[in-house]
Amino acid sequence: MDSLAKLTQARQMLVEAKTLDDIMQIRDIAEAARVYAQAAKLGLENQNEAAEIKLRAERKAGEMLARMPKAQGGEHYHSEPTGCTMQPVVTPPTLAEIGIEKTQAHRWQTIAKLPDEKFEEYIDTTKKQGDELTSAGVYKKQKKEEIHVMHAEKRARPLPEGKYSVIYADPPWQYNTEQHGKKEQDTVLETHYPTMTIDEICNLNVKDIADNDAVLFLWATSPLLPKSFKVIEAWGFEYKASFVWDKVKHNVGYYNSVRHEFLLVATRGSFLPEKREGEPILFDSVQSIERMEHSKKPEKFREIIEYLYPSGKKIELFARESSSGWEVWGNENV
Repeated sequence: MDSLAKLTQARQMLVEAKTLDDIMQIRDIAEAARVYAQAAKLGLENQNEAAEIKLRAERKAGEMLARMPKAQGGEHYHSEPTGCTMQPVVTPPTLAEIGIEKTQAHRWQTIAKLPDEKFEEYIDTTKKQGDELTSAGVYKKQKKEEIHVMHAEKRARPLPEGKYSVIYADPPWQYNTEQHGKKEQDTVLETHYPTMTIDEICNLNVKDIADNDAVLFLWATSPLLPKSFKVIEAWGFEYKASFVWDKVKHNVGYYNSVRHEFLLVATRGSFLPEKREGEPILFDSVQSIERMEHSKKPEKFREIIEYLYPSGKKIELFARESSSGWEVWGNENV
């Protein structure tokens, strides 16, 4: 019976498997069939049929490994109460003794944590898209799930109490276009800053922490510019002006080569920049500063805000790091 012919049998064996050795054997059969299908160029459908059984075996192995007591391997001895004899105490084997590498065991236990519905979603979506089923794909999906859960918990934290006259915000906008679709969102996730929908951003109670006279500086990109005004209104502000960050480096867009973002200025009540002796500095509305890491904004804009409003009580929303003179609220370690 060749490798591919064993797949149907292996699938049934996996359902009935009770021991780690049985699961490992089934996993090896499926991997052999996957390698054969790839080498013989039998098509991605046959290759994925074997890969799916392999993934299911690895998940089952991960579940079993997670339940096993921490193994020390070998036999250990202790004295009987009389002190006359030594009896062997058999302990679970180490990973090496059962032929599993530590990194492999960690990966399998990680993909075993992926909820069943999410795992089935990965299998179904990957097949429909004509992509290859891989252990790395399931592992990556679970890590993203962990990031989502972690930051959802952080995002659920209430905004600080008190009133602020200067609010600076760089929301993790969620894009819905193909241009800013899966690849863009994956990049955002890799920065450990998951996206939020427009409604989620609007529903933050920024209106409650804004002073009666306050200013909002809100980052927005061209595709989401109309929706950013919805956020401004939901937070209780009125649009007044904008700065443009010229990133110098280009990103390819649908209609042009995109190299800018907007910093929108909106106010609540009456809150013009503070008067100074002599003529105040008027900053250029376009600031050309080469972009750095993904999503990080130049410090120059914070300096502009601090110059315009030196004494206002300030808060930065969706902050990446602490800043002197600012209170911060965000999804990262601040």
